[in-house]
Amino acid sequence: MPLNRTIALLRKARRRLWMKYALRGVGGSDNFERLDLAYTVEDPWNMASDLERARFEATNRVIERAFGNVGSLLELGCGEGHQTEYFAKLSDRQYGVDVSAQAIDRARKRLPQAEFAATDVFGQPWGDQAKRFDLVTACEVLYYLSEPAKTIAQMRHLGRNGLITFFAPACGRIGPHLDAIPGVRRDWIYHGGTAWLVGWWRDE
Repeated sequence: MPLNRTIALLRKARRRLWMKYALRGVGGSDNFERLDLAYTVEDPWNMASDLERARFEATNRVIERAFGNVGSLLELGCGEGHQTEYFAKLSDRQYGVDVSAQAIDRARKRLPQAEFAATDVFGQPWGDQAKRFDLVTACEVLYYLSEPAKTIAQMRHLGRNGLITFFAPACGRIGPHLDAIPGVRRDWIYHGGTAWLVGWWRDE
C-alpha cells in the first residue's frame, strides 16, 4: 500500500477514535464542552471530504433556487468555516457562531473577511432586532440541542428566511420541529449512500 494511502487511513482511524470519545453524551444535550473538546484535532468532522463537499454544493444550489444571492447570512454551528466558504459564494456578508472557541479561531483564519463569534444563536453579538439577517442557517446542528424548537424560533426571529439540514436518521427527532414551521419546503440531498433532509422557509 502506498505510504500516502497508509497515512490517510491512519488519520481517519485516529479521527474516528477521537470523535467516539469526544462526543459521548453529546446528542440532544447542549453539551457544549464536549463539542469544543472535539476540536482538539483539526477538522474533526472530516469537512474536507468529498461527502461533505457534495453536501455543501447541494445546499448552495437549494439556497440559490430559493433565495438567489443573499445579503447577510448567519450560520449556526459554523465550525472551522468549511461550509462558510461555500456560503460566501452566494452571500455578501457572512456571520458565523459556534460553541467551540477552537473552531472559531480556525474559522477566522480561513475566512478573515467574515465575522465569527464563539457563542450560540442566543448570544450572537450582531444585533437581536427582528429580521436582522437575510438568511439564517443551521446545517447539521439541531440534533445536538436539547430544545431545537427554541433555536428554530430564534432563527425565525433573526432571519427573513431560514434553512436547516440534518442527517436522515435524525428525522424522527428533528422532523416534527421542521414540520411546525409555516410554509416550510423540503427536499433531499443524496451522496452515495448518505441522505440529508433540507428544509427552508420565508418569514419576510
